[in-house]
Amino acid sequence: MFRVAFSLIAGLIFGLGLVIGGMANPAKVQNFLDVAGTFDPSLAFVMAGAVIVTFVGYRLVLQEPSPLFAEQFHLPTAKEVDASLLIGPALFGIGWGLSGFCPGPAITSLPLMAKGTLIFLPAMLAGVGLARFVTQKVGAQPP
Repeated sequence: MFRVAFSLIAGLIFGLGLVIGGMANPAKVQNFLDVAGTFDPSLAFVMAGAVIVTFVGYRLVLQEPSPLFAEQFHLPTAKEVDASLLIGPALFGIGWGLSGFCPGPAITSLPLMAKGTLIFLPAMLAGVGLARFVTQKVGAQPP
């Protein structure tokens, strides 16, 4: 129960940070990518802040023998670059650039009824299902 409550609180803080940082607004992402037009560099500052917090957070947390609410850490073990490592991020980036949404801000934008959210979320969920189906048929591990 404590684990679920902590996850809910962490998710709410994350969502609030996305809204405050303007990431619930797809135009913010699209303007960042429009370097020849309405370029808005503020997304770079949001991303830099996220990288710094994540870097420090991982350094602090991984000094502990285990997480607070789990028996062990679940860290990636794969070292090789394969097709799914290249294709997945490419598709993610294309979708992010076209729609202005990535999964976190899209879910955060749902209650705000941001333009395109009601189209993006079902399409994202369909894409996740399709990716799992394809990877199971091919024999690869789903992401």
